[in-house]
Amino acid sequence: MVVTFFFFLALFALVSGSPMTLTLERAFPSNHGMELSRLRAWDMDRHRRMLQSTNYIVDFPVKGNFDPATVGLYYTKILLGSPPREFHVQIDTGSDVLWVSCGSCNGCPQTSGLEIQLNYFDPGSSSTSSLISCLDQRCRNGVQSQDAICSSQNNQCTYTFQYGDGSGTSGYYVSDLMHFASISEGSVTSNYSAPIVFGCSNLQTGDLTKTTRAVDGIFGFGQQDMSVISQLYSQGIAPKVFSHCLKGDNSGGGILVLGEIVEPNMIYSPLVPSQPHYNLILQSISVNGQMLQIDPSVFATSNNRGTIIDSGTTLAYLAEEAYNPVIDAITAAIPQSIRTVLSKGNQCYLISTSVADIFPQVSLNFANGASLVLRPQDYLILENPIVDGAVWCLGFQKIQGQDITILGDLVLKDKIFVYDLAGQRIGWTNYDCSLSVNVSASTSTGRSEFVNAGELNGSTSLWDRTHKFTKVRVLAFLMHMALICCFVFL
Repeated sequence: MVVTFFFFLALFALVSGSPMTLTLERAFPSNHGMELSRLRAWDMDRHRRMLQSTNYIVDFPVKGNFDPATVGLYYTKILLGSPPREFHVQIDTGSDVLWVSCGSCNGCPQTSGLEIQLNYFDPGSSSTSSLISCLDQRCRNGVQSQDAICSSQNNQCTYTFQYGDGSGTSGYYVSDLMHFASISEGSVTSNYSAPIVFGCSNLQTGDLTKTTRAVDGIFGFGQQDMSVISQLYSQGIAPKVFSHCLKGDNSGGGILVLGEIVEPNMIYSPLVPSQPHYNLILQSISVNGQMLQIDPSVFATSNNRGTIIDSGTTLAYLAEEAYNPVIDAITAAIPQSIRTVLSKGNQCYLISTSVADIFPQVSLNFANGASLVLRPQDYLILENPIVDGAVWCLGFQKIQGQDITILGDLVLKDKIFVYDLAGQRIGWTNYDCSLSVNVSASTSTGRSEFVNAGELNGSTSLWDRTHKFTKVRVLAFLMHMALICCFVFL
């Protein structure tokens, strides 16, 4: 009964917030003579063992939206170096490498229309930074995946990237610490860090130089060895799976985690093996439930062909031979009274009611019976409002002379997407991305843990969130132990 009394006393103190004094005994006697350096070494060994046996769920904040009239991209905030410095980088599943602008950069924008402070990374100002040489195995891996270049002149590991919109960047690789909020055993860790290799950009061209949508760099979420997710997985820190849920309303934002968002209605389709991008096997396209007469070979994966999931692309691009049948089927499905107009070369419509009442659903049918069903708002863009209506334009585009299909933010928004690299598959389901989610990270023991990752993107401070997690867990523990004691002494 005495034990039960103390448990209820502790329970009362935790719930009421009343102060409570407990006597603690010294773990090491004052005359023990244990050196601080040895204690620190013990702690470091323990932490290292913990990291090797635990996959953390890493949470990144998400800003931006899909609307090209306002932002037209989603980006996140990361901390690099010692002391940590803040950088805003675009979320891009269509490339592998994380890179940020560095000092003495030619063409790097100075300001941003996104109302964010642009920063430059300076390797010389970080106490934990080091250059990557051509002899480094990580550079050799990058050369194999065409993410790195080695110069025989200075033995420095460098890169040059050209993107689909004609922009480009080049620079050199450095190694430094990335700091992030991670979750393990239900608790939030705010001061966790891990060494990663990333690009230091000293040249930018094309749209990357424009200030309208300028960010500090690009965060590649590809599956090659140089990607951050591959690096953290190889260190035993993060699982080999990541997920995002991009909000489609004007406020934008969303959820981005290294871990698997768990939802009961997820459907999965296998990735095409041995591809540099996230290629899926698109088999057919249906409009209003009617399969279109498109030769399946149009969607076959080969050089410069196939279907790619790419969060770094704003719109959706269809293979040239599939574009006209899709547009014709959509146009045929809407009432003839709807006025069709051309706006800046795009197919548009004057609408006075909800687009959901007029336009058909479009289904992209992938291998394994997985269909990505697009509502009208998933392929239409509000161009501009007019009196008694609005102009809506088709977000489907085509790349002249190319048979590649690229699914960008327009169709990815308002859905959970899970990139299961270990299982070589991608899953999705419709979801309200303003809600929180459950995330699983498999550990070496085979178990999974579930956390409310969406709360990390809220306005609550990180310390308060940690306190909430801890308080709930301690409260549950005390209640459990009190009940056990009651049964024992009864």
